[in-house]
Amino acid sequence: MTERYLGVLGVAEALGVTRHAVHKWRTRYPDGSEHPFPEPDVEVDGAPGWRPDRVQEIARWRAGLPGRGAGGGRPTAARQEYLKAAMARGLDRDEALRALATFQAEFPEMNEPELCAWLIEKFRR
Repeated sequence: MTERYLGVLGVAEALGVTRHAVHKWRTRYPDGSEHPFPEPDVEVDGAPGWRPDRVQEIARWRAGLPGRGAGGGRPTAARQEYLKAAMARGLDRDEALRALATFQAEFPEMNEPELCAWLIEKFRR
């Protein structure tokens, strides 16, 4: 049976970022740094690969980047729209982000923009 892995592009799509962002993280946060990027499970001809079940580990790593969660960086358009809809339903920002992280763990096959759109649709019902 063939094992499936996510390359840099697959990880980027799962997180709703560009592949350039994943390359940048791997360069800026190497093994041995204070916040090392999760090591790949496999390398084929120098190209890294991660098991699909590790997307949430990588998402948690990303959430722990310096400055994130404390106003660091602008959220994606999908996340901004989701936060606006969640706050309209009475959730504060922290509650909305915890809910999003929970759903990301529950539905790892969905990337963040897909998940945000799905949750916004649920809010409208």
